[in-house]
Amino acid sequence: MRPDSTGRRLEDYPRPSVAVDTAVLTVVEGELSAVLVRAQGDRAEWRLPGTFLHEGERLRDAVMRSLRAKAGISGLRPRQLHVFDSPARDDRGWVLSVAHVDVVRVERLPASENLRLTPISRLPALKYDHREIVGFAVDAVRADYLTAPDPADLLESPFTIRQLRLLHEAVLGESLVPDTFRRAMLPHLRATGRVRAEGRGRPAELFERG
Repeated sequence: MRPDSTGRRLEDYPRPSVAVDTAVLTVVEGELSAVLVRAQGDRAEWRLPGTFLHEGERLRDAVMRSLRAKAGISGLRPRQLHVFDSPARDDRGWVLSVAHVDVVRVERLPASENLRLTPISRLPALKYDHREIVGFAVDAVRADYLTAPDPADLLESPFTIRQLRLLHEAVLGESLVPDTFRRAMLPHLRATGRVRAEGRGRPAELFERG
């Protein structure tokens, strides 16, 4: 390989290791929660599913490999979130982490003693900068839910406006004004012509995403 303008070759430059870490989010009992996996060799430590990039491997392939191996999860479509590049982020050496995020229905997550779903409001101490990664992921997902009805398809269709609002409240972590929410979401929904009984009032209309 030819040297560059400084006279150095590619192998003369320091090389960080590259890792991928994925924040998989879901809603459990009305709370936005993150998937944590048990660290290998330490049953008391929990972290995000992640791995080091193999030589010649694409980032997406590394993400999918880590989700299968660490969490038993397959079939997701995570998206790139942010590069965490602090030289001191990993006590094992210089490691860049390309963080990813995905949001899935809780029913798609396997039951395992090495996997747990933790509300983001009650995350345990997490090694490296995994807490910061979760924060970035939550901000990205909440931005999606501000203007579109359940963009991650967490709610099975058809659904009522109330069900949709409660889901958005869980994701956003705040209460929403029912009438304001209904006006904002209706242009993005399609009425099915069917109704469902909810409590003592008259049956509620059922909708699908438009």
